[in-house]
Amino acid sequence: MTTALPTSLLLNGREYAYAAIQQYPAQLDAPVNGYEAKVLDFVRQWLSGTQEFGLTTSGSTGTPTPITLRRRQLEASARRTADYFDLGPGDRALVCLNCEYIGGMMMLVRGLERNMHLTIVEPHANPFAYVAAEAEFDFAAFVPLQMKAVLAAGLAPRLNQMKAILIGGAPADATLQHEVQPLRVPVYLTYGMTETCSHVALRRLSGPEASHTFRVFTGIAAGQDERGCLTLRGDVTDDQLIITNDRVNLLDAHTFEWLGRADFVINSGGVKVPAEKVELVLDVALAEIGESRRCFVAGQPDERLGQAVTAFIEGPALAPKAEQRLQTLLAERLGRYEQPKQLRYVPEFRMTATGKLDRAGTLRSL
Repeated sequence: MTTALPTSLLLNGREYAYAAIQQYPAQLDAPVNGYEAKVLDFVRQWLSGTQEFGLTTSGSTGTPTPITLRRRQLEASARRTADYFDLGPGDRALVCLNCEYIGGMMMLVRGLERNMHLTIVEPHANPFAYVAAEAEFDFAAFVPLQMKAVLAAGLAPRLNQMKAILIGGAPADATLQHEVQPLRVPVYLTYGMTETCSHVALRRLSGPEASHTFRVFTGIAAGQDERGCLTLRGDVTDDQLIITNDRVNLLDAHTFEWLGRADFVINSGGVKVPAEKVELVLDVALAEIGESRRCFVAGQPDERLGQAVTAFIEGPALAPKAEQRLQTLLAERLGRYEQPKQLRYVPEFRMTATGKLDRAGTLRSL
């Protein structure tokens, strides 16, 4: 039986024929909103053979930066992922990441390159609320916030119908990893960035094959600089060496443990404290006292220490007994200089357009 190749896509519940998109905006018979216009314009450019695409980095760790990627880089990235997950003509992809950034854009490219059926919805916490109840999918990518919302809505059976699911854009906290582990569908945490055309390495989160290490795709050269930060080179980088700010333990040419960002180190009293290590302990401790909340750690100016390790917790202040229990757990599991000197409560964290925690924006808001 021959699978019919798609001749259209679904965008926010409306069908758009590729033939009409190629004439965009002349052939559209109804108005579109700003997000829909950008998606349709990118698809038009791709179908017309455009060779260069301008993007902006997410800005989760600094100022968003314009970047230009060549078509051959995007094609190489799409081919590698599609081959790895055996994605091909007729497969159904749910595109619910922001397509103005690399994660969502690459979902479009994979679908277009492999003749997949594309169902595209604007980013929402639970994208399944915006697609037909009977819709089935083979492949999807979510940010952690979306994955948590989908699981909380009791939609694990729909996820288990898929070939594979990607989680990216931000680290998956301990609570989410625990929730994902029982799923039958292969769920992978991704490692990548705009400069590498989305992910170049995967870490399995679900099932008996779950791992604590990332596996770099074949054909991507991974190394380390003098700081112990990951370097990458391959067709997805247009053979340019990309030097990241991610400290890793490089176990072999294709396997690494992610240790944290080099620029997330807090210098407290002359001791360098890795913020993400403290965040992991804080996240687990909050879950243990029954308070699964978002949190992060940053250095705040301190006359004596230079920078004081400070924990920021989303939501209202904990009850005194709960806060005391949290402090006790942190004292048991962290070194003297690693322990947060202060707990600060923030009503709501700021997020970037790609669904990542905006640390800098949250701190500025305070």
